[in-house]
Amino acid sequence: MLTKRWPADPSLLEPRSGMLLEAEVADAPSTTSTTAGSDAEPSPAEPSTRFEQTEGPFTHYSRTVTTEGDEYVERTRYRLDIPWFGWLFGPAVRAVLARRISPTGWWTPPDRLDPQQVLVLGLLAAASMSAAFVNTLFTQTVAFAADEFDVGDTGIGIGGAVVRAGILIALPAAVLADRIGRRRVIVAVAWLGPALSVLGALAPTYSILVATQTVARPMGIALAFLIGVVAAEEMPRSSRAYAVSILAMASGLGAGIAVLSLRLADTGDGGWRLVYLLGAIWLVIALDLTRRLPETRRFEAADITRTSRPPRLNRARLLLLAAAAFAGNIFVAPVSFFQNRYLSDVHDFSGGMIGIFSIAVGTPAGIGLIIGGRMADRTGRKVLIGVTLPLSTIALVGAYSVGGPPLWLLSLVGGMLASASYPALAVYRNELFPTGNRGRASGLLTAAALIGGIFGLVATGVLLDESWGFGSVMALMGVGQLVVTALVLLGYPETAHVELETLNPEDQRPADDPPRNQPSPPTNRAT
Repeated sequence: MLTKRWPADPSLLEPRSGMLLEAEVADAPSTTSTTAGSDAEPSPAEPSTRFEQTEGPFTHYSRTVTTEGDEYVERTRYRLDIPWFGWLFGPAVRAVLARRISPTGWWTPPDRLDPQQVLVLGLLAAASMSAAFVNTLFTQTVAFAADEFDVGDTGIGIGGAVVRAGILIALPAAVLADRIGRRRVIVAVAWLGPALSVLGALAPTYSILVATQTVARPMGIALAFLIGVVAAEEMPRSSRAYAVSILAMASGLGAGIAVLSLRLADTGDGGWRLVYLLGAIWLVIALDLTRRLPETRRFEAADITRTSRPPRLNRARLLLLAAAAFAGNIFVAPVSFFQNRYLSDVHDFSGGMIGIFSIAVGTPAGIGLIIGGRMADRTGRKVLIGVTLPLSTIALVGAYSVGGPPLWLLSLVGGMLASASYPALAVYRNELFPTGNRGRASGLLTAAALIGGIFGLVATGVLLDESWGFGSVMALMGVGQLVVTALVLLGYPETAHVELETLNPEDQRPADDPPRNQPSPPTNRAT
């Protein structure tokens, strides 16, 4: 319970808006007081006004304002279920209820969320950490494994390409999710991803290491794209990009854990194997998903059965988004995959120093995610992408061409700009397809992105072995980002503030999920 005393202010007796909507409860009980252990008559009842939540994120909420002399005593009882990240958002929510900060801060979604949406978003964020760890594991450790197994840049590039080709294993999960539901498939891959990734610690050769991660990584990939499907189906129309930014931040945390654990690689020739053993910690999240993740309301409303025929894919939309996914990952995959090799070979970074660099330039990118997510929801996707994507590419190519402080600065700026564009780009994959084939479309687009990444990785490895410089190679691969920018500006529709059912007329809205309006900003201190 939260108790605050205020000077008499009539605005405290008005329903709150912003994070939640309140309604006054008629005939609220008055407050009486007695002295403990005394037989005296209770003091006269103090007048009180009570409010309850009519729309908002709390599983339980009531606010009572009592008049005591020339003061108002405000008592707020509430319960908010934010899985795994309550420690981060809980204090801010409490500060809003205590009227210390605005209910429309940078960390809040543009729409009011309901309790199920809060629960689902928290669980998906935890699952995003697991998926990112599994997906990042091979990328972060391959340089150290290659040194132990005496493998060159071409071998590294081919290994990365083979592991990415494992997307073929993930595609059945996308089809199943459209037939039997998102929840059951997410739970399955959340268990399989970490369990299979641990096998990398036992690999006696580079080929077997690649083989284990070719099986394990697709489970993380499937988990990642199904997380996006669930987020799109559960979030309100003006908060879908916000949800993507939150999930991307959580994903960055999971990848960051993999990066920080690279210090284990400095313990000896086989130290990188210890990083793979850490995959077992994510089984705890799989257990929580098993216990608490509900099926999406849109999937249930679609009433899909195993014998029903899925809606036809919009091929024009699929080809447009697939072309952008392919072209973009020609640059994105090698920029991330060869970073550790570049830092260790060109700038003599140790495993621990690589971890410090990745955290130092990667952690602030979370600011870009939040800003990008809010801008994509409030002002639209296309202009944001058109500005941030080319600038981020220029900065990241520059980072591969310099050393010293400029290397750190350009990596930081490029990462923040790329992060700002990510929510707007990623949210399109699930907005432009109906519920009956949203999972399948997301899987196919992920496959297109990985095929583009395979092309970029192999080409980069070959060119580096042909004595091209890192900067020249990355500049060549960066042409793909310019293609993406052109495709978005010329061919993508604007989807901000548009309901999924409007974008996809084949769908029907769940009966218990009416359209939501954006909350009005506070007009005074007591709002």
